[in-house]
Amino acid sequence: MRAPFFQAVIVPSLLGTAIVWYRTGKFYWQYFLLATLAVVFINAGTNLTNDYFDHQSRSDDINREATPFSGGSRVIQENLISPGRIYRTSLIFFGLAALIGLYLTFARGLLVLVIGILGVLSGYFYTASPIRIGYRGWGELVVGLNCGPLVVAGAYYVQAQTLSLEALFISIPVGLLIAAVLYINEFPDHACDKVAGKNTLIVTMGRERARKGFYSLLLGTYLFIILGTILRIVPWTVIVSLLTFPLAWKAMKIVHSNYSSTQELIPAMSSTVTIHLSVGILLSFGYILARIFT
Repeated sequence: MRAPFFQAVIVPSLLGTAIVWYRTGKFYWQYFLLATLAVVFINAGTNLTNDYFDHQSRSDDINREATPFSGGSRVIQENLISPGRIYRTSLIFFGLAALIGLYLTFARGLLVLVIGILGVLSGYFYTASPIRIGYRGWGELVVGLNCGPLVVAGAYYVQAQTLSLEALFISIPVGLLIAAVLYINEFPDHACDKVAGKNTLIVTMGRERARKGFYSLLLGTYLFIILGTILRIVPWTVIVSLLTFPLAWKAMKIVHSNYSSTQELIPAMSSTVTIHLSVGILLSFGYILARIFT
């Protein structure tokens, strides 16, 4: 299930909830827990179907440069779990998410159902036929939207029963960062993805040109945060998240020099995961500070 990557959906769920508390003082812990559990289940189902369908396309099977961050979980390739069991378990997780979603739809509103359906369908068809989002060059965008604006909007809605332009704006940095996590993790998979017909942006552009995309995702994150504070869309306290910029700068320097070396890229891959987690938590902390001191 690649549980450490559940932060991709836990972080935006926390952020959406923190924004509501800052603006309204409302916090329904039971809805927060259920919504977070539902998106974790969707993420687990997505990761498992990704393993299954990447095995079907042989993308993971021919991968000789797998890392702790890329190349799938490897449990199928190492004959630890059968592909059929992986697939059936993915459907169980999607089903559990659907049950929670139906309850939250009844308790909080119909929009929960719409968000949940979008999450499940895009998660399943990320690698499943006939859509195969991740194979057609749309994977990075869809992951960024799902684990940024979509989850933040869902978390916000189950608390406030409405939507917010502020929440949409500040969800974009989180979305950019999870897209950056996926993006940098695709560098080592370049060769095997190309052979398997998985046309990620790295395959399409080539690793050397794709470096600029990584820089843009990280720099765009901080520019959005700065712009939000200048325009007073978000409270000034969220600038605490800028403390992570030195780590982002270091990751960019590593990618600039080592874009074609898998082993040398691993520190940048690890740092990008840390940046996503840290920025998301610090943005949430910024909202909590703003509530306490205003």
